[in-house]
Amino acid sequence: MGQPFWSQFVTTFIEKGRYLMFLEGLGRTLIIALCAVVIGVALGIVAAVIKVYNHRTGGLKPLRALVDIYLQIFRGTPVVVQLLIWYYIILVNVKSGLLVAIIGFGINSGAYVAEIFRAGIMSVDLGQSEAGRSLGLSEMQSMRYIILPQAIKNTLPALFNEFISLLKETSVAGYITVIDLTKAGDLVRSRTMLAFFPLLSVALVYFILVAVLTQLQANLERRLRKGER
Repeated sequence: MGQPFWSQFVTTFIEKGRYLMFLEGLGRTLIIALCAVVIGVALGIVAAVIKVYNHRTGGLKPLRALVDIYLQIFRGTPVVVQLLIWYYIILVNVKSGLLVAIIGFGINSGAYVAEIFRAGIMSVDLGQSEAGRSLGLSEMQSMRYIILPQAIKNTLPALFNEFISLLKETSVAGYITVIDLTKAGDLVRSRTMLAFFPLLSVALVYFILVAVLTQLQANLERRLRKGER
């Protein structure tokens, strides 16, 4: 006969301070997601600018070729396989699984953010870039001072979606020995031989995080719509 619910709760969270494993795992999950999205945005902007610049001027062909290869590789392979390659082959001498996870998720995210920013840049009227050049700005200066600020504003809702997806994808970080939220729940499950509270509590935390981010995204979209009136 199974343990009563209260006894399962105590065993899962209270005994041996196991709730600390969940809190530490949640902290690592948030660190990975936040740091990775910063890396992803930086890489995405650079890749998007190179693609658009090449499309409009025909320049930077070697860099455009590298960007295309980058996008095809990291959009065309599973993120968990990428993590394993980073951890066991490319960054094998890096002892911190957390750092490898940040790098792996960040570079993977950049491949998706690049397309988000490319679409955002292309959505800005081409006449604004031409107006910048008529004022003496170069193509890159027009991109930096005129196009990119508008593109970033246009892509904010999509970037929120990418962050939400990235947050959920970090649940596979345990494959490279990172004790994130999901791995913490699984470790507690294996040590207590109880699955109900460890796994459902992990799912509940992810659900709450996503719900909060979704609400923030909705509020942001409302403000952006008001600002356009």
